[in-house]
Amino acid sequence: QVQLVESGGGLVQAGGSLRLSCAASGRTFSRYAMGWFRQAPGKEREFVAAISWGGSSTYYADSVKARFTISRDNAKNMVYLQMSSLKPEDTAVYYCAADYLSSAVGMVAGKKDYWGQGTQVTVSS
Repeated sequence: QVQLVESGGGLVQAGGSLRLSCAASGRTFSRYAMGWFRQAPGKEREFVAAISWGGSSTYYADSVKARFTISRDNAKNMVYLQMSSLKPEDTAVYYCAADYLSSAVGMVAGKKDYWGQGTQVTVSS
């Protein structure tokens, strides 16, 4: 069983930066690929970024590539999403997800084992 708790969301001006954190419980965290997804009002949830269970590979949505960076610290059971050059269209609830032994690209679609409750990110213009 893995529980995920996101934090770090908030209100930021366009062009600014935020770092989201996802704290995971459970002794097998290092065996889970981790991903960030987001859902804007009236839209479907979409993939943002993922990192493989071993941390050796990452994958990003085209819309955030070169602006967002995903990382993990398996010793602390943490996953991070560093977001820079934020745009109003980045406004959404951001969710952390975990999938056992998945690859980074494998996190894009399909069922996930665990989800967090989400954290709101609002980017003002």
